[in-house]
Amino acid sequence: MKPAALKPPALVLREWTGVFTSELVLSPSACGLGHLPATHQPAGVARSICGFCSTGCGLVVHLDATGQAIGLTPDPAHPVNQGLACPKGWEALTPLDAPDRATTPLLHGRPVDWATAANAFRDSFKAVQARHGAHSVAFLSTGQIMTEEMALLGAFAKFGMGMRHGDGNTRQCMATAVTAYKESLGFDAPPFSYDDFEESDVLVFVGANPCIAHPILWQRVTRNPHCPEIIVIDPRTTETAAAATQHLSIAPKADLLLLYCLAHWLIRENRIDRDYIDACTTGFDDFAEFVQAYAPADHLAALGLSAESFERAARTIADGRRVSFWWTMGVNQGHEAVRTAQAIINLALMTGNMGRPGTGANSITGQCNAMGSRLFSNTTNLLGGHDFTNPDQRQKIADILGIPATTIPSEPSWAYDQIIEGIESGAIRGLWMIATNGAHSWINQARFRELVGRLEFFVVQDMYSTTETAELAHLLLPAAGWGEKDGTFINSERRLGLSRQVARAPGQALSDFRIVRLLADAWGCAHLFERWTSPAATFQLIKECTRGQPCDITGIRDHDMIETAGGIQWPWPDTVDDRLPHENSQDARTAGKARRLFADGRFFTTDSRARFVFEAPRAVAEPTDAEYPLVLLTGRGSSAQWHTGTRTDKSAVLRKLHAPDLAVEIHPDDADAIGLTDGAPARVTSRRGGLTARTRVTPTVQRGQVFLPMHDRRVNLLTASSFDPYSRQPNYKHCAVRVALVDAGAK
Repeated sequence: MKPAALKPPALVLREWTGVFTSELVLSPSACGLGHLPATHQPAGVARSICGFCSTGCGLVVHLDATGQAIGLTPDPAHPVNQGLACPKGWEALTPLDAPDRATTPLLHGRPVDWATAANAFRDSFKAVQARHGAHSVAFLSTGQIMTEEMALLGAFAKFGMGMRHGDGNTRQCMATAVTAYKESLGFDAPPFSYDDFEESDVLVFVGANPCIAHPILWQRVTRNPHCPEIIVIDPRTTETAAAATQHLSIAPKADLLLLYCLAHWLIRENRIDRDYIDACTTGFDDFAEFVQAYAPADHLAALGLSAESFERAARTIADGRRVSFWWTMGVNQGHEAVRTAQAIINLALMTGNMGRPGTGANSITGQCNAMGSRLFSNTTNLLGGHDFTNPDQRQKIADILGIPATTIPSEPSWAYDQIIEGIESGAIRGLWMIATNGAHSWINQARFRELVGRLEFFVVQDMYSTTETAELAHLLLPAAGWGEKDGTFINSERRLGLSRQVARAPGQALSDFRIVRLLADAWGCAHLFERWTSPAATFQLIKECTRGQPCDITGIRDHDMIETAGGIQWPWPDTVDDRLPHENSQDARTAGKARRLFADGRFFTTDSRARFVFEAPRAVAEPTDAEYPLVLLTGRGSSAQWHTGTRTDKSAVLRKLHAPDLAVEIHPDDADAIGLTDGAPARVTSRRGGLTARTRVTPTVQRGQVFLPMHDRRVNLLTASSFDPYSRQPNYKHCAVRVALVDAGAK
């Protein structure tokens, strides 16, 4: 559904519940455009990609005569959102005008100029390295800045400053998918196009709630003309589960067990694609022997499912001609997340649901540029998806960039959690955090804050001076935000999109690109980055780093080609290579068409075959007991909230679209046993801390479980330091808590 004629700024939010459609129309003034004085009427437009989630929606930004943004509307011509926008997209400009923007560098809380800030950065970090070694300084980056900025940041940190250790907050959202795809398919290669939402006759969502987390993608599902079966696997009755045709409300963290039981059933009933398995995969026979131990009847009690609901779902998958499997944080943020993601991949492979329209094992990304971070942040991967440990690949990148190969580390970085642990051990003494709010978002938050306090020098680079993390910094560097700089994002379907500068950054704030250039000058290594003169020039360098890789984009001429095409999915090489499925055309309109990977059944492994990977399920790190009898689940609170709220909370409109205070969801039976009524204050406590929240009594959570939205700064006081052993991704989705009634005045 599109707003009629897209008359700005009418905002239409459409929520499909499977029963009815509801629309919320906001007034023109609420959207920041409309009722403008004659002197502020739009004089032109710019097209940009939204900077919130990974969907990658196109926006039309309306400009005044000076070229500054005065409002926006969704782009009706963009292939991703086709004229729709979620609440966050409509309000994308509002956070730029927030009163708590960081406008000048702050050194120990005192305003300083950029020269002083850059010198303090240099002198303090070099002093740390002189005392403790080059690798005693690390950085933690983000999936929120432009691809070109990520590449320059990672290159400066590792090639210029000599760091070995640097990671991103994408470790919190997408590391599991990266690890699973690499091992199973040979490269971090999500195979799908958004068109597959409309091509499937069966869609299986595992630990995913697109109604709330990716509402525009859910709109694509609602436009599916095939009357699809929609199976949702989730302990909680989420908005997506309520709209599904089948909801498997499994026990928390039982998804790996369920997926193995489904594989057992499909093999036992001979509902597999043996021809595809034999031609395109390896390891199936070992997998089939492994899942013999997972007869569904033996595990229904542990799953929390009836035989009828399991059988119905299994037959639906078996009968589907075009089955797509989708997952996101409910899988990725788990203690055995990689094997769970690979169990989803195994189901797609064994049923031949890969490479065809409406199929695939499809990871939906979190942040707007998490995919850019995965390929170009120079954290755990060398630029372009290369390997730090491979001398030939190090030399390739060195030759492209015109730098000595000896400046490139030969060992991979520690992951985020290992960097934090390194502070405790004394291995990490200096830390630089960019566009991420770890003091709110990192698991077991109190411990994170205590460890950061031990650092000899802590630098935070952010839009705002008031984030929980910025308030801990020795040096705060004020950064421009989305809309105040140019660069590319890469969305969930591998589509590169261009975001344009449409506003001036306030005060002395600079783009992250310019900040890093300034710091490189102060550090004395500017000669390494002479060709990195602008985001446009940097794009030419990073695209050359992809030559011959599965993510090859050497056929994309420049930023303008991306904009004209409405985005371009990788791969898009400049030569014909039958390993890389693509159209051999440089016409931008052709480039913008949707494409998927693995149509030829060949994968990016050494033998071109996908691998079946599996391992027995493991117990959760913190089971419930008599003292802490309930399982805490966390997730998104509403489509109007984004992560730690540092941007969405600036908007009065978005604040009205979610609950004004923190609410803990609890099943009616558990509430009765505790003596809680709806709206009563409740104390939620784990082994690490506690908080008070308003009680919301609801059957959307099962008995023995409670739910809290992740956006409140207190929630990660409760979560436990538990990680997947392969991806090092935190398990935000399971810890043990107790809930009690408290006096109304309790804090």
